[in-house]
Amino acid sequence: MTGRNAGAALEIAVTSPAGARAALAHGADRVELCGALELGGLTPSAASVEAAAAVGPPVQALVRCRPGDFVYEAEEIALMAAEVRSVLASGAAGVVVGALTAEGVLDRDAVARLAEAAHETGRDRGRDVEVTLHRAVDQSADPVATAALLRPLGITRVLSSGGAATAAAGLATLAEMAAAAPGLEVMAGGGVRLGDIPALLGAGVAAVHLSAKTRAEPRRAGTWTPLGAAGTSPDEDTHFVTDPALVAAARRAVDAAPGPLASRAR
Repeated sequence: MTGRNAGAALEIAVTSPAGARAALAHGADRVELCGALELGGLTPSAASVEAAAAVGPPVQALVRCRPGDFVYEAEEIALMAAEVRSVLASGAAGVVVGALTAEGVLDRDAVARLAEAAHETGRDRGRDVEVTLHRAVDQSADPVATAALLRPLGITRVLSSGGAATAAAGLATLAEMAAAAPGLEVMAGGGVRLGDIPALLGAGVAAVHLSAKTRAEPRRAGTWTPLGAAGTSPDEDTHFVTDPALVAAARRAVDAAPGPLASRAR
């Protein structure tokens, strides 16, 4: 495609190879692949990573072993380090990780271990890999201070809403994060709407992240029986798929927006 804002990247969160295919076809620069998007995202299967990577766009695989907070036991960190190696061996271009202490501070030891597992796997395979800190940063006590810690730990980028409910609401903090962490790609994500994109890129973030999702149409026949939490309705018992029209609209918004100031300065 021509005419793109050369300094800004568009990342789409997807849950399947079909989602990766739709994102690529409609202008995404890369995808974040995860399972269980309804739970905030969990580690996808190795087979899913392999199939999505074969589609074409660089795949950033989420590594998150369970829903809930980002304070992990040693066994969980060991499991995620193994998952990092697995998804990279399956073709992911990078991983998306994060961990906090009970006090809301970046768990540097855990994050360094996960990042080193990624870079070690990349070296073994003769290629560079990318490591993104996910939105655990938004539950940290100080997102700006957290961002400033990341490059020495081997982190490539950070996905953040600026500690707010949405990236648009956290715009000022995102700008501070970009200024506080030279060389770190700050990517705005969390409730991003198409109309938010120009302001986000103008404030200094280098990329935007959207799920661009819509609920899949149910394909069941016969009687519906709840299989999960009490109170779930037939309409809620579904999954999300990537909406090609939303991806294309996001691509147009990124192309039309001012280039990210932070990336120009690097």
